[in-house]
Amino acid sequence: MVVLPRHGAAHRSPPHGINYRANVAALDQLGVRQVIATSAVGSMNREFRVGEIGLVEQFLDFTKRRPTTFFEQEVVHTDMTHPYSRRLNRELAAAAKKIGIGLRQDLVYVCAEGPRFETAAEIKMFKLLGGDVVGMTGVPEVVLANEKKLEYASVVVATNWAPGMQARVSHEEVFRVMKKTGNTVKALIDATVGALRGEKR
Repeated sequence: MVVLPRHGAAHRSPPHGINYRANVAALDQLGVRQVIATSAVGSMNREFRVGEIGLVEQFLDFTKRRPTTFFEQEVVHTDMTHPYSRRLNRELAAAAKKIGIGLRQDLVYVCAEGPRFETAAEIKMFKLLGGDVVGMTGVPEVVLANEKKLEYASVVVATNWAPGMQARVSHEEVFRVMKKTGNTVKALIDATVGALRGEKR
Protein backbone atom coordinates (compact mmCIF):
# COMPACT_ATOMS: atom_id res chain seq x y z
CA MET A 1 0.00 0.00 0.00
CA VAL A 2 1.39 3.41 -1.01
CA VAL A 3 0.24 6.80 0.30
CA LEU A 4 1.13 9.74 -1.94
CA PRO A 5 0.21 13.29 -0.78
CA ARG A 6 -0.38 15.02 -4.12
CA HIS A 7 0.38 18.48 -2.68
CA GLY A 8 3.61 17.28 -1.06
CA ALA A 9 4.32 16.33 2.54
CA ALA A 10 3.89 19.93 3.76
CA HIS A 11 0.96 20.70 1.42
CA ARG A 12 2.96 23.37 -0.41
CA SER A 13 2.33 22.56 -4.09
CA PRO A 14 -0.68 24.51 -5.44
CA PRO A 15 -3.18 22.54 -7.54
CA HIS A 16 -2.03 24.04 -10.84
CA GLY A 17 1.62 23.37 -9.95
CA ILE A 18 1.42 19.69 -8.99
CA ASN A 19 3.49 17.36 -11.17
CA TYR A 20 0.63 14.96 -11.84
CA ARG A 21 2.61 13.02 -14.44
CA ALA A 22 5.44 12.36 -12.00
CA ASN A 23 3.01 11.24 -9.30
CA VAL A 24 1.12 8.81 -11.54
CA ALA A 25 4.33 7.54 -13.16
CA ALA A 26 5.77 6.86 -9.69
CA LEU A 27 2.68 4.88 -8.67
CA ASP A 28 2.92 2.87 -11.89
CA GLN A 29 6.63 2.16 -11.38
CA LEU A 30 5.96 1.02 -7.80
CA GLY A 31 3.49 -1.55 -9.11
CA VAL A 32 0.33 0.17 -7.90
CA ARG A 33 -2.69 -1.01 -9.91
CA GLN A 34 -5.58 0.53 -7.96
CA VAL A 35 -5.78 4.18 -6.85
CA ILE A 36 -8.26 5.60 -4.34
CA ALA A 37 -7.89 9.36 -4.50
CA THR A 38 -9.35 11.77 -1.94
CA SER A 39 -10.28 15.40 -2.61
CA ALA A 40 -11.94 18.37 -0.99
CA VAL A 41 -14.71 19.83 -3.15
CA GLY A 42 -17.28 22.57 -3.14
CA SER A 43 -20.80 21.21 -3.54
CA MET A 44 -23.09 22.64 -6.23
CA ASN A 45 -25.77 20.06 -5.44
CA ARG A 46 -28.06 20.85 -2.50
CA GLU A 47 -28.60 17.12 -2.01
CA PHE A 48 -24.87 16.64 -1.35
CA ARG A 49 -24.40 18.60 1.83
CA VAL A 50 -21.30 20.04 3.48
CA GLY A 51 -19.50 17.37 5.48
CA GLU A 52 -20.81 14.50 3.36
CA ILE A 53 -18.70 12.03 1.40
CA GLY A 54 -19.24 10.99 -2.20
CA LEU A 55 -17.94 9.03 -5.18
CA VAL A 56 -17.22 10.59 -8.56
CA GLU A 57 -18.63 8.99 -11.72
CA GLN A 58 -17.73 11.54 -14.44
CA PHE A 59 -15.76 14.76 -14.83
CA LEU A 60 -15.84 18.05 -16.74
CA ASP A 61 -12.40 19.54 -17.39
CA PHE A 62 -11.95 23.31 -17.15
CA THR A 63 -8.20 23.31 -16.51
CA LYS A 64 -6.05 25.45 -18.81
CA ARG A 65 -2.29 25.08 -18.47
CA ARG A 66 -1.56 21.58 -17.18
CA PRO A 67 0.27 18.78 -19.00
CA THR A 68 -2.57 16.31 -19.46
CA THR A 69 -1.01 13.26 -21.13
CA PHE A 70 1.96 10.92 -21.24
CA PHE A 71 1.59 10.77 -25.03
CA GLU A 72 3.09 14.05 -26.20
CA GLN A 73 4.98 12.55 -29.14
CA GLU A 74 2.67 9.80 -30.34
CA VAL A 75 -0.96 9.38 -31.34
CA VAL A 76 -2.75 7.52 -28.54
CA HIS A 77 -6.45 8.09 -27.83
CA THR A 78 -7.38 6.74 -24.41
CA ASP A 79 -11.01 5.74 -23.91
CA MET A 80 -12.54 7.92 -21.20
CA THR A 81 -16.16 6.76 -21.41
CA HIS A 82 -15.93 5.60 -17.79
CA PRO A 83 -12.88 7.40 -16.33
CA TYR A 84 -13.52 6.17 -12.80
CA SER A 85 -13.29 2.45 -12.06
CA ARG A 86 -16.74 0.98 -11.71
CA ARG A 87 -15.28 -1.98 -9.84
CA LEU A 88 -13.51 0.23 -7.27
CA ASN A 89 -16.63 2.37 -6.90
CA ARG A 90 -18.65 -0.78 -6.18
CA GLU A 91 -16.08 -1.88 -3.59
CA LEU A 92 -16.13 1.54 -1.93
CA ALA A 93 -19.93 1.60 -1.87
CA ALA A 94 -20.08 -1.91 -0.40
CA ALA A 95 -17.49 -1.02 2.26
CA ALA A 96 -19.39 2.15 3.16
CA LYS A 97 -22.61 0.20 3.57
CA LYS A 98 -20.88 -2.46 5.66
CA ILE A 99 -19.43 0.01 8.16
CA GLY A 100 -22.39 2.39 8.16
CA ILE A 101 -20.99 5.39 6.28
CA GLY A 102 -23.30 7.46 4.08
CA LEU A 103 -21.88 7.75 0.58
CA ARG A 104 -23.35 9.81 -2.26
CA GLN A 105 -22.73 8.14 -5.63
CA ASP A 106 -22.70 9.14 -9.31
CA LEU A 107 -21.28 12.64 -8.80
CA VAL A 108 -20.04 14.76 -11.71
CA TYR A 109 -16.78 16.51 -10.79
CA VAL A 110 -15.86 19.84 -12.39
CA CYS A 111 -12.13 20.55 -12.31
CA ALA A 112 -11.22 24.24 -12.28
CA GLU A 113 -7.70 25.56 -12.81
CA GLY A 114 -7.28 27.36 -9.49
CA PRO A 115 -5.62 28.38 -7.32
CA ARG A 116 -8.40 30.94 -6.92
CA PHE A 117 -11.90 29.85 -6.00
CA GLU A 118 -14.54 30.06 -8.73
CA THR A 119 -16.89 32.98 -9.37
CA ALA A 120 -20.61 32.69 -8.67
CA ALA A 121 -21.24 32.97 -12.44
CA GLU A 122 -18.87 30.08 -13.16
CA ILE A 123 -20.72 27.94 -10.64
CA LYS A 124 -24.03 28.73 -12.34
CA MET A 125 -22.51 27.60 -15.64
CA PHE A 126 -21.06 24.42 -14.15
CA LYS A 127 -24.45 23.53 -12.65
CA LEU A 128 -26.17 24.05 -16.00
CA LEU A 129 -23.64 21.67 -17.57
CA GLY A 130 -24.50 18.97 -15.03
CA GLY A 131 -21.75 19.44 -12.44
CA ASP A 132 -22.35 18.36 -8.84
CA VAL A 133 -19.05 19.28 -7.22
CA VAL A 134 -16.09 21.50 -8.06
CA GLY A 135 -12.41 21.04 -7.21
CA MET A 136 -8.92 21.77 -8.52
CA THR A 137 -6.97 18.49 -8.42
CA GLY A 138 -9.01 15.75 -10.10
CA VAL A 139 -7.77 16.44 -13.63
CA PRO A 140 -5.39 15.51 -15.19
CA GLU A 141 -4.76 12.95 -12.43
CA VAL A 142 -7.65 10.69 -13.48
CA VAL A 143 -6.69 10.97 -17.16
CA LEU A 144 -3.07 10.03 -16.51
CA ALA A 145 -4.11 7.09 -14.34
CA ASN A 146 -6.25 5.80 -17.19
CA GLU A 147 -3.37 6.20 -19.62
CA LYS A 148 -1.27 3.97 -17.33
CA LYS A 149 -4.19 1.54 -17.04
CA LEU A 150 -4.55 2.09 -13.29
CA GLU A 151 -7.98 1.54 -11.78
CA TYR A 152 -8.89 4.94 -10.34
CA ALA A 153 -11.63 6.02 -7.93
CA SER A 154 -12.20 9.42 -6.36
CA VAL A 155 -13.63 9.88 -2.87
CA VAL A 156 -14.67 13.50 -2.34
CA VAL A 157 -15.64 15.44 0.76
CA ALA A 158 -17.97 18.43 0.43
CA THR A 159 -16.08 20.99 2.50
CA ASN A 160 -18.21 24.00 1.54
CA TRP A 161 -21.03 25.19 -0.68
CA ALA A 162 -19.70 26.46 -3.99
CA PRO A 163 -19.30 30.24 -4.51
CA GLY A 164 -22.63 31.99 -4.80
CA MET A 165 -24.30 29.37 -2.61
CA GLN A 166 -22.78 30.76 0.61
CA ALA A 167 -21.51 34.22 1.55
CA ARG A 168 -17.82 33.48 0.92
CA VAL A 169 -15.41 30.55 0.62
CA SER A 170 -12.17 30.26 2.59
CA HIS A 171 -9.15 27.98 2.65
CA GLU A 172 -9.55 27.68 6.42
CA GLU A 173 -13.09 26.34 6.07
CA VAL A 174 -11.93 23.68 3.62
CA PHE A 175 -9.21 22.45 5.98
CA ARG A 176 -11.53 22.49 8.99
CA VAL A 177 -14.16 20.27 7.37
CA MET A 178 -11.54 17.93 5.85
CA LYS A 179 -9.98 17.48 9.28
CA LYS A 180 -13.38 16.78 10.81
CA THR A 181 -14.19 14.07 8.25
CA GLY A 182 -10.67 12.62 8.06
CA ASN A 183 -11.29 9.63 10.31
CA THR A 184 -14.45 8.69 8.40
CA VAL A 185 -12.63 8.79 5.06
CA LYS A 186 -9.77 6.76 6.55
CA ALA A 187 -12.23 4.14 7.84
CA LEU A 188 -13.81 3.89 4.39
CA ILE A 189 -10.46 3.42 2.66
CA ASP A 190 -9.26 0.92 5.28
CA ALA A 191 -12.43 -1.17 4.83
CA THR A 192 -12.14 -1.04 1.05
CA VAL A 193 -8.46 -2.00 1.05
CA GLY A 194 -9.26 -4.89 3.38
CA ALA A 195 -11.93 -6.13 0.97
CA LEU A 196 -9.56 -5.82 -1.97
CA ARG A 197 -6.86 -7.76 -0.15
CA GLY A 198 -9.37 -10.48 0.68
CA GLU A 199 -10.34 -10.67 -2.96
CA LYS A 200 -6.74 -11.51 -3.94
CA ARG A 201 -6.42 -14.47 -1.56
